[in-house]
Amino acid sequence: MGLFDKIKNGMKKTKDSMMRQVESLVHSTTTIDDDFYEELEETLIMADVGVSTSTKIVERLRELVDERKITDTDRIMSLLKEIVSDMVAGESELKMTTKPAVILVIGVNGVGKTTTIGKLAAGMAKYKINVLMAAADTFRAAAAEQLQIWADRSGADIVRHKEGADPAAVVFDAISAAKARHSDVIIIDTAGRLHNKQNLMQELKKINRVIDRELPDADKETLLVLDATTGQNAVAQAKQFQEVVGLTGIILTKLDGTARGGIVISIKEELGLPVKYIGVGEQVDDLQPFVPKDFVDALFEE
Repeated sequence: MGLFDKIKNGMKKTKDSMMRQVESLVHSTTTIDDDFYEELEETLIMADVGVSTSTKIVERLRELVDERKITDTDRIMSLLKEIVSDMVAGESELKMTTKPAVILVIGVNGVGKTTTIGKLAAGMAKYKINVLMAAADTFRAAAAEQLQIWADRSGADIVRHKEGADPAAVVFDAISAAKARHSDVIIIDTAGRLHNKQNLMQELKKINRVIDRELPDADKETLLVLDATTGQNAVAQAKQFQEVVGLTGIILTKLDGTARGGIVISIKEELGLPVKYIGVGEQVDDLQPFVPKDFVDALFEE
């Protein structure tokens, strides 16, 4: 199965729910008036695009319809595709030009964070990228063991301490090991206790201080793993993390299991953050780099 087919299949539930409703509204409309715009906005909100983003989409649609003097509803879908394309466009590749580069992976428990790290490492191994994992989630029982399994599968190195150890100390040792072993990238797993716990945020700040001190010139990605099935709650979660640790991107898991794929649009529009990877299945290669054009094409495919 090709990459686009994986994304298309992963987007199927969103396509069948969100886009079918939009298409149904457009095809049943004969006049582009205020009632139509209102119904469209409600449809987008119900599809978990988010209130703010839905409003912006409809406002932009009004502008384009007026500018281009459009009266034919058959052109609405192509206009919406143009608007969404503009919203999700932008750079979505990982920045990894230094050696080592650092990828700090954060997120609450249950979003698939450790599994995502394993899949990320496995994907990099295919391109002969030497990965070193840092098992800095020292609070969750068996977190390091789970990461060890993924390290063994992908051929990655791993640095781990005993349960309950200082996470920042794990990161320090991982950086030292990466320097000695000439690793290409360090991927750091972190604790995922509730995002509103002050101690978790302080812990992340401490880890960041260690990275900045030991690798001041390294490329660093701070990626938040979000569960797509939680819809707008995921966006709210991202806002809280963004305020404290300064995110560089999002990894959106379980996209294939939800009709709420519209949150990809609101993540970019409301947070200004690129989605870097999407999870579209259970297999190792089902964690795919996010390609904005492929996402839009899968969403609007006839």
